[in-house]
Amino acid sequence: MPLNRPALSLGSGPRGVQDARRWVVQTCTDIGRTDLIECAELGVSELVTNALLHADPPFSVRVRGTREHPRVEVRDGSPEPPVMPTRHGDDDDDLLLTFGRGLGIVARCSDAWGTVIEEDGKVVWFNPSATPGDEILEGVVTGLPETPEPRPAQDEVRIDVLGVPVRAFMEFQRHYRELRREVRLLALAHEADYPLAKNLSDLFGSLERDLREGIGADQTEAALRSGKDVTDLHVEMPQRSAATIGRFLELLDLADEFCREERLLSLARTPDQQQFQGWFLGEFVRQQQGERPLPWHDAPVSRQQSTVS
Repeated sequence: MPLNRPALSLGSGPRGVQDARRWVVQTCTDIGRTDLIECAELGVSELVTNALLHADPPFSVRVRGTREHPRVEVRDGSPEPPVMPTRHGDDDDDLLLTFGRGLGIVARCSDAWGTVIEEDGKVVWFNPSATPGDEILEGVVTGLPETPEPRPAQDEVRIDVLGVPVRAFMEFQRHYRELRREVRLLALAHEADYPLAKNLSDLFGSLERDLREGIGADQTEAALRSGKDVTDLHVEMPQRSAATIGRFLELLDLADEFCREERLLSLARTPDQQQFQGWFLGEFVRQQQGERPLPWHDAPVSRQQSTVS
């Protein structure tokens, strides 16, 4: 079975809970973790029920992390954080036999759990344990927006990234967001087991602002809405930021190696993704050093792709 199993989209009715339960049970079986099925099924039932009752679509479920520490994630379209359970919640003997009664069930069925708030919704996740416990494990909320500090005035450089394939760029953005969340959650829940995840998470944090503000995502989204397949990006950013983005290439290579060595339940980048991202990020480094723009269709990797295809 390929390690990268796509997310399962869920409907907004009761069938969504049933589908999520069956899908998670099958995934645990496929990765050889049948010992986690009871808690995984209880937890995902609760999360999907909560999402259907209190959040907005779209809804989906997926399993990420590693075979050693798999993580169940339920995504919805609402950025509002869930109501976190207290340590002294409902002690009803039938608590683990019911669904939709708050996150206390998840807190008792997991080794770690929490919520990641994102621009277009949230992900509530948990690492299922082998048996339900009596203690309500405290969850964590990450990703809440922070007020950015004003940038000091700096010399700026104009970067012209020409002939950008819109779909390839959007795939790059999606891969980056998922990888950023993956290493953060691994570092948060299992730092001692995955020290490289902590290192990668710290590097992502140091580059976060440059990548969020400086690579033309808004221009590419406008091109996508206009139905364009290719667009030119024109960005002005501090000299230091343009140079720093070059470190992201090294970061992505490290992340690929981590995916291979730690056997993440997701795949490293494909050769096509590596080629595009190498050209795209390389343009920031090249032009910061005074070189002229090199359009994608003139780049050696682009010509290589055309020859191969």
